[in-house]
Amino acid sequence: MRIGIIGTGRVGTSLSKGWSAAGHEIQVAGRSTTPSVPEVADWAEVIVLAVPYSALHTVVSQIDPAAGKTVIDCTNPIQMGPDGMGLAVGHVTSGAEELQHSLPDAHVVKSLNQVGAEVMADTGGFAHSPVQFLAGDDPSVKQTVTRLLLDLGFDPQDAGGLAKARLLEPFALVWINQAIAQKKGRDWAFGAMPRIGT
Repeated sequence: MRIGIIGTGRVGTSLSKGWSAAGHEIQVAGRSTTPSVPEVADWAEVIVLAVPYSALHTVVSQIDPAAGKTVIDCTNPIQMGPDGMGLAVGHVTSGAEELQHSLPDAHVVKSLNQVGAEVMADTGGFAHSPVQFLAGDDPSVKQTVTRLLLDLGFDPQDAGGLAKARLLEPFALVWINQAIAQKKGRDWAFGAMPRIGT
């Protein structure tokens, strides 16, 4: 599969290495790269947004309309407030839903926002495969994203329609809180563990 990753930071680099090792064709674009963001978006079957939320508006203007393409939204709408880090949007919408409004002809799926780049780079060594939730409105598109998550070694869990990104984006703050404020470190992940025998 042709995967175009927008973002050259730790997340984009980790995902690029993982999917390349799984046999996918990868192109990566950043603010001043060759190929450019529009070129990578045009080439790709799946577009992955691995940029800071503050850069999303600029990126959307470069990949619009991404008609018919799957867009995996890895971003988190986080901002600093009087009580510390919190969501820039939430409750009645989500960053992913706003992205879908901006790209109405694309198929946005929220995922890969619930762990750090260290886990994306290497999902091995855990007692259970790290869980990765996904939310989107098109079942066939979610099947594609599920396969891509499996290729990275995650345990994909369907959270429902794209509106459920309202759950997944705050869930990322739980990981950040534990990793940083509670000093757990960045090399850990959530797991979904069914009771033995069920």
